[in-house]
Amino acid sequence: MPKKAVVVLSGGLDSTTCMGIAQAAGFETYPLTFHYGQRHSREVEQAKKIAAFYNVPNHRIVDLDFLKQIGGSALTDERIDVPVGKKNGEESEDIPPTYVPARNLIFLSLAAAYAETIGAEVIYIGVSAVDYSGYPDCRPEFIRSMNETVGLATKAGVTGAGIRIEAPLAHLSKKETIEWGLKLGVPYELSTSCYQGGSEACGECDSCRLRLKGFEEAGAKDPIFYKKG
Repeated sequence: MPKKAVVVLSGGLDSTTCMGIAQAAGFETYPLTFHYGQRHSREVEQAKKIAAFYNVPNHRIVDLDFLKQIGGSALTDERIDVPVGKKNGEESEDIPPTYVPARNLIFLSLAAAYAETIGAEVIYIGVSAVDYSGYPDCRPEFIRSMNETVGLATKAGVTGAGIRIEAPLAHLSKKETIEWGLKLGVPYELSTSCYQGGSEACGECDSCRLRLKGFEEAGAKDPIFYKKG
């Protein structure tokens, strides 16, 4: 039987890279996408296209509208402005307003349940501590802690089968992530990064700026058209 991997697939550049990495590692991939009440549905729609590109056997989309109900983030509450003009955390040590409360904690918990059910041995998530150091749930110590928790809280962990969480981009810059993805033929033209969610990326929000900078440093042309401010 083929090895199975659950991939937390947001439709963004990093999670799309993780799909390519998991595929290259020989896994049968089972992407898991969360609709958590984000400002737009573009992420989910692009995730569907990415899953189709990789011809996966099953793409699950999970509704977590509760995260929109509780708010607390610029990505789920339209009363909070999306920051533009500088990278997350670049001029402040504060946690940026685009942090969604406990998002990756919730995502990985559900991914672990799914992985256990289908017999997957690994969960891939595209967190990066380099570009998003302001997010507490993107830190390597969080991933280490979640690996321990999953081992303690699941039947797979207790019986020795095990489920491990892999964050292959954790210590990479956006440039290094893009270089890896390009070598793997990752379909970046299908991914989306803009927090605004328009048909054309704004080129001004934190996520757009990081992406543009990464492609420029990698000496590659971003396949997505960005408006110039």
